[in-house]
Amino acid sequence: MEKPLHEKHILITGGTGSLGQVLVRRLLTGEMGAPRKIVVFSRDEAKQHYMRLEYMHRRTSTDEVIYRKADGILEFRIGDVRDFASVAGALRDADAVFNAAALKQVPTCEYFPHQAVQTNINGPENIVRAIEQLGLPVETVVGVSTDKACKPVNVMGMTKAIQERIFIQANIRCPNTRFLCVRYGNVLASRGSVIPLFREQILNGGPVTITTTDMTRFLLSLDQAVDTIFAAVRAGKPGETYIPRVPSARVTDIAAAMIGRRKIETAVTGIRPGEKTHEILVSEEERFRTVERGSCYAILPILPELRAPESVAAPLADEYSSANELLSAKAVAELLRGEKLMPEDAVEEGRELLR
Repeated sequence: MEKPLHEKHILITGGTGSLGQVLVRRLLTGEMGAPRKIVVFSRDEAKQHYMRLEYMHRRTSTDEVIYRKADGILEFRIGDVRDFASVAGALRDADAVFNAAALKQVPTCEYFPHQAVQTNINGPENIVRAIEQLGLPVETVVGVSTDKACKPVNVMGMTKAIQERIFIQANIRCPNTRFLCVRYGNVLASRGSVIPLFREQILNGGPVTITTTDMTRFLLSLDQAVDTIFAAVRAGKPGETYIPRVPSARVTDIAAAMIGRRKIETAVTGIRPGEKTHEILVSEEERFRTVERGSCYAILPILPELRAPESVAAPLADEYSSANELLSAKAVAELLRGEKLMPEDAVEEGRELLR
Protein backbone atom coordinates (compact mmCIF):
# COMPACT_ATOMS: atom_id res chain seq x y z
CA MET A 1 0.00 0.00 0.00
CA GLU A 2 1.47 3.34 -1.06
CA LYS A 3 -0.68 5.45 1.29
CA PRO A 4 -1.37 3.14 4.26
CA LEU A 5 -1.83 5.97 6.77
CA HIS A 6 -4.35 8.00 4.79
CA GLU A 7 -7.12 9.30 7.07
CA LYS A 8 -5.58 7.45 10.03
CA HIS A 9 -5.29 8.63 13.63
CA ILE A 10 -1.60 8.29 14.51
CA LEU A 11 -0.08 8.21 18.00
CA ILE A 12 3.66 8.79 18.48
CA THR A 13 4.94 8.03 21.97
CA GLY A 14 8.15 9.92 22.70
CA GLY A 15 7.19 12.16 19.81
CA THR A 16 9.25 15.13 21.00
CA GLY A 17 12.56 13.29 20.51
CA SER A 18 14.85 13.68 17.49
CA LEU A 19 13.22 10.80 15.62
CA GLY A 20 9.70 11.78 16.67
CA GLN A 21 10.07 15.29 15.32
CA VAL A 22 11.28 14.09 11.91
CA LEU A 23 8.56 11.43 11.86
CA VAL A 24 5.88 14.08 12.46
CA ARG A 25 7.29 16.26 9.70
CA ARG A 26 7.41 13.38 7.21
CA LEU A 27 3.86 12.30 8.06
CA LEU A 28 2.65 15.85 7.39
CA THR A 29 4.09 15.76 3.86
CA GLY A 30 1.42 13.19 2.99
CA GLU A 31 3.84 10.63 1.57
CA MET A 32 2.08 7.91 3.60
CA GLY A 33 -1.32 9.49 3.00
CA ALA A 34 -2.99 12.48 4.66
CA PRO A 35 -3.45 11.60 8.35
CA ARG A 36 -6.65 12.53 10.13
CA LYS A 37 -4.80 13.23 13.38
CA ILE A 38 -1.21 13.04 14.69
CA VAL A 39 -0.88 12.94 18.48
CA VAL A 40 2.54 13.64 20.03
CA PHE A 41 2.57 11.85 23.38
CA SER A 42 5.41 12.54 25.84
CA ARG A 43 6.10 13.64 29.39
CA ASP A 44 8.36 16.55 28.35
CA GLU A 45 6.25 19.69 28.66
CA ALA A 46 9.07 22.01 27.53
CA LYS A 47 9.82 20.10 24.32
CA GLN A 48 6.11 19.94 23.49
CA HIS A 49 5.87 23.72 24.01
CA TYR A 50 8.78 24.51 21.68
CA MET A 51 7.60 21.99 19.09
CA ARG A 52 4.13 23.59 19.14
CA LEU A 53 5.68 27.06 18.72
CA GLU A 54 7.76 25.86 15.77
CA TYR A 55 4.64 24.78 13.90
CA MET A 56 2.80 27.96 14.84
CA HIS A 57 5.56 30.28 13.58
CA ARG A 58 6.26 28.48 10.26
CA ARG A 59 9.80 29.74 10.22
CA THR A 60 10.73 29.37 6.54
CA SER A 61 8.83 29.77 3.32
CA THR A 62 10.07 26.37 2.12
CA ASP A 63 8.37 24.66 5.04
CA GLU A 64 5.24 26.80 5.11
CA VAL A 65 3.04 24.27 3.31
CA ILE A 66 4.04 21.51 5.73
CA TYR A 67 3.52 23.72 8.77
CA ARG A 68 0.12 24.83 7.50
CA LYS A 69 -0.95 21.18 7.20
CA ALA A 70 -0.37 20.81 10.94
CA ASP A 71 -3.31 23.10 11.72
CA GLY A 72 -6.13 20.96 13.09
CA ILE A 73 -4.11 17.75 12.64
CA LEU A 74 -1.21 17.96 15.09
CA GLU A 75 -2.12 17.52 18.76
CA PHE A 76 0.08 17.37 21.86
CA ARG A 77 -0.70 15.18 24.85
CA ILE A 78 1.22 15.02 28.14
CA GLY A 79 1.60 11.47 29.41
CA ASP A 80 4.07 8.73 30.27
CA VAL A 81 4.29 5.26 28.75
CA ARG A 82 4.98 3.98 32.26
CA ASP A 83 1.43 4.97 33.31
CA PHE A 84 -1.18 2.51 32.06
CA ALA A 85 -4.10 4.94 32.40
CA SER A 86 -2.48 7.67 30.31
CA VAL A 87 -1.40 5.14 27.67
CA ALA A 88 -4.90 3.65 27.50
CA GLY A 89 -6.45 7.11 27.13
CA ALA A 90 -4.09 8.08 24.31
CA LEU A 91 -4.72 4.80 22.46
CA ARG A 92 -8.54 4.97 22.42
CA ASP A 93 -8.89 6.52 18.97
CA ALA A 94 -5.54 5.44 17.46
CA ASP A 95 -5.24 3.47 14.23
CA ALA A 96 -1.42 3.36 14.17
CA VAL A 97 1.10 3.69 17.00
CA PHE A 98 4.83 4.45 16.77
CA ASN A 99 6.56 3.71 20.08
CA ALA A 100 9.62 5.97 20.14
CA ALA A 101 9.54 6.56 23.90
CA ALA A 102 12.73 5.24 25.49
CA LEU A 103 15.56 5.72 27.91
CA LYS A 104 18.38 5.36 25.39
CA GLN A 105 21.60 6.77 26.83
CA VAL A 106 23.78 3.72 27.51
CA PRO A 107 25.58 5.05 30.64
CA THR A 108 22.32 6.41 32.11
CA CYS A 109 20.69 2.98 31.80
CA GLU A 110 23.72 1.33 33.43
CA TYR A 111 23.48 3.60 36.48
CA PHE A 112 19.66 3.52 36.66
CA PRO A 113 18.68 0.08 35.31
CA HIS A 114 15.25 -0.04 36.96
CA GLN A 115 14.32 3.27 35.31
CA ALA A 116 15.24 1.71 31.94
CA VAL A 117 13.04 -1.30 32.74
CA GLN A 118 10.06 0.93 33.54
CA THR A 119 10.27 2.90 30.29
CA ASN A 120 11.66 0.38 27.81
CA ILE A 121 9.82 -2.74 29.03
CA ASN A 122 6.79 -1.67 31.09
CA GLY A 123 5.95 1.05 28.55
CA PRO A 124 5.58 -1.34 25.59
CA GLU A 125 3.70 -3.81 27.82
CA ASN A 126 1.25 -1.03 28.74
CA ILE A 127 0.56 -0.42 25.03
CA VAL A 128 -0.12 -4.11 24.41
CA ARG A 129 -2.17 -4.55 27.58
CA ALA A 130 -4.36 -1.56 26.76
CA ILE A 131 -5.10 -2.89 23.27
CA GLU A 132 -5.77 -6.41 24.61
CA GLN A 133 -7.84 -5.61 27.69
CA LEU A 134 -9.85 -2.73 26.21
CA GLY A 135 -10.36 -4.41 22.83
CA LEU A 136 -9.02 -1.35 21.00
CA PRO A 137 -9.13 -1.50 17.17
CA VAL A 138 -5.52 -0.40 16.67
CA GLU A 139 -4.34 -1.60 13.26
CA THR A 140 -0.55 -1.30 13.49
CA VAL A 141 2.04 -0.82 16.25
CA VAL A 142 5.69 -0.20 15.38
CA GLY A 143 8.27 -0.51 18.16
CA VAL A 144 11.45 1.50 17.61
CA SER A 145 14.43 -0.58 18.73
CA THR A 146 18.21 -0.35 18.55
CA ASP A 147 21.28 -2.26 17.43
CA LYS A 148 22.04 -2.68 21.14
CA ALA A 149 19.11 -5.11 21.39
CA CYS A 150 21.10 -7.47 19.18
CA LYS A 151 23.46 -9.57 21.34
CA PRO A 152 22.90 -7.14 24.21
CA VAL A 153 25.75 -6.37 26.60
CA ASN A 154 24.23 -3.32 28.30
CA VAL A 155 21.02 -2.49 30.16
CA MET A 156 19.70 -0.32 27.35
CA GLY A 157 20.10 -3.17 24.87
CA MET A 158 18.68 -5.77 27.26
CA THR A 159 15.54 -3.75 27.88
CA LYS A 160 15.10 -3.00 24.18
CA ALA A 161 15.53 -6.70 23.36
CA ILE A 162 12.66 -7.45 25.75
CA GLN A 163 10.61 -4.70 24.07
CA GLU A 164 11.09 -6.48 20.74
CA ARG A 165 9.92 -9.79 22.23
CA ILE A 166 6.89 -8.13 23.87
CA PHE A 167 5.77 -6.68 20.55
CA ILE A 168 6.48 -9.88 18.60
CA GLN A 169 4.47 -12.01 21.06
CA ALA A 170 1.70 -9.38 21.11
CA ASN A 171 0.63 -10.60 17.67
CA ILE A 172 -0.67 -13.71 19.45
CA ARG A 173 -2.29 -11.78 22.31
CA CYS A 174 -3.90 -9.22 19.97
CA PRO A 175 -4.45 -11.02 16.63
CA ASN A 176 -6.34 -8.09 15.10
CA THR A 177 -3.37 -5.74 15.50
CA ARG A 178 -0.14 -6.01 13.50
CA PHE A 179 2.94 -5.50 15.73
CA LEU A 180 6.27 -4.80 14.06
CA CYS A 181 9.72 -3.59 15.11
CA VAL A 182 12.42 -1.52 13.45
CA ARG A 183 16.00 -1.74 14.61
CA TYR A 184 18.87 0.59 13.74
CA GLY A 185 22.05 2.06 15.18
CA ASN A 186 23.01 5.55 16.25
CA VAL A 187 21.39 8.22 14.10
CA LEU A 188 23.82 10.79 12.68
CA ALA A 189 22.32 14.03 13.99
CA SER A 190 20.24 12.80 16.94
CA ARG A 191 20.80 14.14 20.44
CA GLY A 192 23.47 12.15 22.26
CA SER A 193 25.08 10.78 19.08
CA VAL A 194 28.74 11.29 18.29
CA ILE A 195 28.48 13.89 15.51
CA PRO A 196 26.79 16.70 17.50
CA LEU A 197 29.38 16.04 20.22
CA PHE A 198 32.28 16.26 17.75
CA ARG A 199 30.84 19.45 16.20
CA GLU A 200 30.60 21.14 19.59
CA GLN A 201 34.10 20.04 20.58
CA ILE A 202 35.56 21.32 17.30
CA LEU A 203 33.76 24.67 17.54
CA ASN A 204 35.16 25.01 21.09
CA GLY A 205 38.71 24.29 19.92
CA GLY A 206 38.95 20.64 20.97
CA PRO A 207 40.02 18.16 21.98
CA VAL A 208 37.78 15.71 20.12
CA THR A 209 37.19 12.72 22.40
CA ILE A 210 37.17 9.17 21.02
CA THR A 211 36.41 6.28 23.35
CA THR A 212 38.48 3.73 21.40
CA THR A 213 40.26 3.84 18.03
CA ASP A 214 38.71 0.48 17.04
CA MET A 215 35.12 1.74 17.24
CA THR A 216 32.86 1.61 14.16
CA ARG A 217 29.34 2.88 13.61
CA PHE A 218 26.62 2.66 10.96
CA LEU A 219 25.94 6.00 9.24
CA LEU A 220 22.18 6.52 9.27
CA SER A 221 20.34 9.81 8.91
CA LEU A 222 17.09 10.62 10.69
CA ASP A 223 15.28 10.51 7.36
CA GLN A 224 16.68 7.04 6.65
CA ALA A 225 15.43 5.95 10.08
CA VAL A 226 11.96 7.19 9.12
CA ASP A 227 12.30 5.47 5.71
CA THR A 228 12.82 2.19 7.58
CA ILE A 229 9.71 2.78 9.69
CA PHE A 230 7.64 3.56 6.59
CA ALA A 231 8.99 0.46 4.79
CA ALA A 232 7.87 -1.69 7.74
CA VAL A 233 4.41 -0.10 7.74
CA ARG A 234 4.01 -0.66 3.98
CA ALA A 235 5.24 -4.23 3.70
CA GLY A 236 5.98 -5.69 7.13
CA LYS A 237 4.24 -8.86 8.28
CA PRO A 238 3.24 -9.48 11.91
CA GLY A 239 6.25 -10.02 14.16
CA GLU A 240 8.91 -8.94 11.69
CA THR A 241 11.83 -6.64 12.50
CA TYR A 242 13.02 -4.25 9.80
CA ILE A 243 16.70 -3.30 9.49
CA PRO A 244 18.07 -0.52 7.23
CA ARG A 245 20.92 -1.39 4.88
CA VAL A 246 23.34 1.50 5.34
CA PRO A 247 27.11 2.13 5.19
CA SER A 248 29.41 2.14 8.21
CA ALA A 249 32.68 3.84 9.15
CA ARG A 250 35.44 4.05 11.73
CA VAL A 251 34.74 6.70 14.34
CA THR A 252 38.33 7.90 13.87
CA ASP A 253 37.54 8.60 10.19
CA ILE A 254 34.39 10.52 11.20
CA ALA A 255 36.45 12.63 13.61
CA ALA A 256 39.22 13.22 11.03
CA ALA A 257 36.70 14.27 8.36
CA MET A 258 35.06 16.76 10.70
CA ILE A 259 38.35 18.20 11.99
CA GLY A 260 39.72 18.62 8.45
CA ARG A 261 42.80 20.86 8.43
CA ARG A 262 42.08 22.44 11.79
CA LYS A 263 44.80 22.10 14.41
CA ILE A 264 42.67 20.22 16.89
CA GLU A 265 43.85 17.30 18.98
CA THR A 266 42.02 14.06 19.62
CA ALA A 267 41.95 12.26 22.95
CA VAL A 268 41.18 8.59 23.59
CA THR A 269 39.06 8.40 26.74
CA GLY A 270 38.18 4.69 27.00
CA ILE A 271 34.90 2.86 26.46
CA ARG A 272 32.02 4.09 28.62
CA PRO A 273 30.00 1.70 30.84
CA GLY A 274 28.05 -0.69 28.60
CA GLU A 275 29.34 0.73 25.32
CA LYS A 276 29.94 -1.56 22.32
CA THR A 277 32.92 -1.33 19.97
CA HIS A 278 30.82 -2.29 16.91
CA GLU A 279 27.13 -2.02 16.14
CA ILE A 280 25.44 -5.29 15.15
CA LEU A 281 21.99 -5.15 13.55
CA VAL A 282 21.54 -8.83 12.61
CA SER A 283 23.20 -11.47 14.77
CA GLU A 284 24.78 -14.75 13.73
CA GLU A 285 21.69 -16.55 15.08
CA GLU A 286 19.21 -14.22 13.35
CA ARG A 287 20.83 -14.27 9.92
CA PHE A 288 19.25 -17.65 9.10
CA ARG A 289 15.76 -16.12 9.24
CA THR A 290 16.61 -12.79 7.62
CA VAL A 291 15.42 -11.86 4.12
CA GLU A 292 15.98 -8.88 1.83
CA ARG A 293 13.07 -6.44 1.44
CA GLY A 294 14.04 -3.65 -0.94
CA SER A 295 16.46 -1.33 0.85
CA CYS A 296 15.96 -3.19 4.15
CA TYR A 297 16.48 -6.56 5.75
CA ALA A 298 13.51 -8.19 7.49
CA ILE A 299 14.13 -10.59 10.38
CA LEU A 300 11.30 -13.12 10.43
CA PRO A 301 9.68 -13.62 13.86
CA ILE A 302 11.32 -16.01 16.28
CA LEU A 303 7.93 -17.57 17.18
CA PRO A 304 7.03 -20.26 14.61
CA GLU A 305 3.30 -19.52 14.98
CA LEU A 306 3.89 -16.13 13.35
CA ARG A 307 6.35 -17.09 10.68
CA ALA A 308 4.95 -17.03 7.18
CA PRO A 309 5.88 -19.95 4.90
CA GLU A 310 8.61 -17.86 3.31
CA SER A 311 11.72 -19.68 2.22
CA VAL A 312 14.99 -18.14 3.35
CA ALA A 313 16.87 -19.63 0.42
CA ALA A 314 19.83 -17.25 0.73
CA PRO A 315 20.39 -16.26 4.36
CA LEU A 316 22.94 -13.59 5.19
CA ALA A 317 26.48 -14.91 4.90
CA ASP A 318 27.45 -13.36 8.23
CA GLU A 319 26.05 -11.20 10.99
CA TYR A 320 25.33 -7.64 9.89
CA SER A 321 27.94 -5.56 11.72
CA SER A 322 29.34 -2.05 11.37
CA ALA A 323 32.80 -3.65 11.36
CA ASN A 324 32.17 -5.01 7.85
CA GLU A 325 32.47 -3.15 4.55
CA LEU A 326 33.69 0.14 5.98
CA LEU A 327 33.61 3.34 3.94
CA SER A 328 36.93 4.96 3.03
CA ALA A 329 37.93 8.13 4.87
CA LYS A 330 37.20 10.15 1.71
CA ALA A 331 33.73 8.61 1.34
CA VAL A 332 32.97 9.38 4.99
CA ALA A 333 33.84 13.05 4.46
CA GLU A 334 31.68 13.23 1.33
CA LEU A 335 28.72 11.63 3.13
CA LEU A 336 28.94 14.02 6.09
CA ARG A 337 29.24 17.00 3.78
CA GLY A 338 26.22 15.83 1.79
CA GLU A 339 24.20 15.56 5.00
CA LYS A 340 25.40 19.05 6.09
CA LEU A 341 26.90 17.70 9.29
CA MET A 342 30.28 19.41 9.19
CA PRO A 343 31.21 22.04 11.84
CA GLU A 344 30.97 24.85 9.27
CA ASP A 345 27.36 23.84 8.67
CA ALA A 346 26.67 24.40 12.37
CA VAL A 347 28.10 27.92 12.08
CA GLU A 348 25.94 28.63 9.03
CA GLU A 349 22.87 27.32 10.87
CA GLY A 350 23.62 29.77 13.67
CA ARG A 351 23.86 32.64 11.21
CA GLU A 352 20.51 31.67 9.68
CA LEU A 353 18.82 31.74 13.08
CA LEU A 354 20.21 35.23 13.78
CA ARG A 355 18.95 36.71 10.49
